[in-house]
Amino acid sequence: MAVETAAPLYYEPLLLLGAAVIAAPLFARIGLGTILGYLAAGIAIGPVLLLISDGEELLHVAELGVVLLLFIIGLELKPARLWAMRRSIFGMGLIQVMVTGLALAALTLLLTDMSYGAAFVVGYGLALSSTAFSVQTLESQGALNSRYGQTSFSILLFQDLAIAPLLALVPLLSPGGEGAEAISLERFALAIASVVALIVAGRYLLNPLFRIIANTGAKEVMIAAALLVVLGSATIMQMAGLSMALGAFIAGVLLAESSFRHELEADIEPFRGILLGLFFMAIGLSLDLRIVLENWLSILIAVPILMLVKAAILYGISRGFGSDHNCAVRVAALLPQGGEFGFVLFTAASSAFIFPQSTASLLIAIVTVSMALTPLSVRLGEMLIRTEPAEEMDEDFEGAGADVMMIGFSRFGQMVSQVLLSGGTDVTIIDHSADRVRAAERFGFRIYFGDGRRKEVLEAAGIRNAKIVAVCTNGATATDQIVNLIRDEYPHVRLYVRSYDRAHTLSLRDRDVDYELRETVESALVFGGRTLQALGTSEEIASEIVEDVRRLDDERLAIQSVEGIYAGNDKMHVRPVIPEPLIKPKRESQRIDQDDEPVG
Repeated sequence: MAVETAAPLYYEPLLLLGAAVIAAPLFARIGLGTILGYLAAGIAIGPVLLLISDGEELLHVAELGVVLLLFIIGLELKPARLWAMRRSIFGMGLIQVMVTGLALAALTLLLTDMSYGAAFVVGYGLALSSTAFSVQTLESQGALNSRYGQTSFSILLFQDLAIAPLLALVPLLSPGGEGAEAISLERFALAIASVVALIVAGRYLLNPLFRIIANTGAKEVMIAAALLVVLGSATIMQMAGLSMALGAFIAGVLLAESSFRHELEADIEPFRGILLGLFFMAIGLSLDLRIVLENWLSILIAVPILMLVKAAILYGISRGFGSDHNCAVRVAALLPQGGEFGFVLFTAASSAFIFPQSTASLLIAIVTVSMALTPLSVRLGEMLIRTEPAEEMDEDFEGAGADVMMIGFSRFGQMVSQVLLSGGTDVTIIDHSADRVRAAERFGFRIYFGDGRRKEVLEAAGIRNAKIVAVCTNGATATDQIVNLIRDEYPHVRLYVRSYDRAHTLSLRDRDVDYELRETVESALVFGGRTLQALGTSEEIASEIVEDVRRLDDERLAIQSVEGIYAGNDKMHVRPVIPEPLIKPKRESQRIDQDDEPVG
């Protein structure tokens, strides 16, 4: 009996989890991204197979994923940083919503027979982009903190702010103006008071609350408190007529400077990931295929027009606010879709009789299809990116020439130069990065712009008079090209080379370089030695251990240079080693008489 009762309760969650586990990795593997995978899974188990029918109910629950996402983003944005973004938020964001809304409203009037009020709702509802899709895409690209990522997020944040006044205008636009009393001074004051109350509570109550809970050591209570703060702040904003996501974002920003920020993020992240995936699946579930099939031609025309108009306006605004072509293209390609708040606005407009429910369903279908095409628009945007030409400088080697020629002046080369210069050795430095050359010149280094893979550059920099060439370039490929050139053209020069990894070290030894060093080996040995000391090992013993590891590694390299990369494994520790061989016994060991009785 208990099993029969539980079956319906767990049926839908099991179905959703199973579809997500199959679809998301599959779509990620073929390069379409997990978001499209979640969407496809929702469409398959909902409108296609009819295994789940209450997609809209599920969407309301899944919107908590967007709420948690905005909270985590808020945790990454300290108030000072948010204040620094004010021009983008209230400048670009405001202009984008106003211009895009007017343009789409005008197109709606031109292409349909809707009223002015209906066209206004359609235009401004479609002007909003999807925070969930866009931010998830930025996170998957690791671009949230890039210039175009910050620009995109600023626009999205203002759109989240704009949903409140747009919803407040819906009653005013309904036939006869029914419900216009909802737009009142009292309601506006309530919204402002809610924001102020949330800021005050966040500033003076949240940190003491988390400090008290943390002192109890109850991990599960900390998680419950984190969820309480997020959902509580979101509910307060919703009651005031604002966006739930906005409330969670404000709470996150207020906790951005808290010492509990990282723990809160770790606690919320699993819930955010699951609910956000559920949100995308719920969008697929709520898609009305009947509306799509009946109006496929309208959708086929409307979606490209929507995305092209929004992309063009986004590009123009981004350029107008100082973004370069590549940044503007990326913003335009990321935000041309409709957004989840459009669902809310269109549903409210339908309830207020601004347009029929069938129109709302059609608009929701247009938004959903535009969301599904977002990964494609992002890819198309990448195709429009201009390859930035490498910045060039005049190659002027006047005064070049020293006992040591250094090729490459990144972090590794900079530290090497400090040792050489401190020892009284003059160094001629060559680097192919104009920015790095300019920066080094400001510090007084004798550095020259040039590509060490070119013979004429090496000649002009005085390689024939150099006793040692130190190749400190970053990549293995560039290093090999330089080594091959010097070995062929200047065999008398001693080569000291920065190695990329173990395999690169062995290949350099095959080319008879005079000295090579893996770029991380010495820092790793020092790091390990200091860690041993922190665990209670004396400095003398730690040094002996480090020296023993260095000796074994050299022996292993010598074996590998003859027998191959997989040889010499007996020289490598894979389990804790009893340190007796490294430590001189304090007294001589004594033989235990065999006739002694065993203890215990």
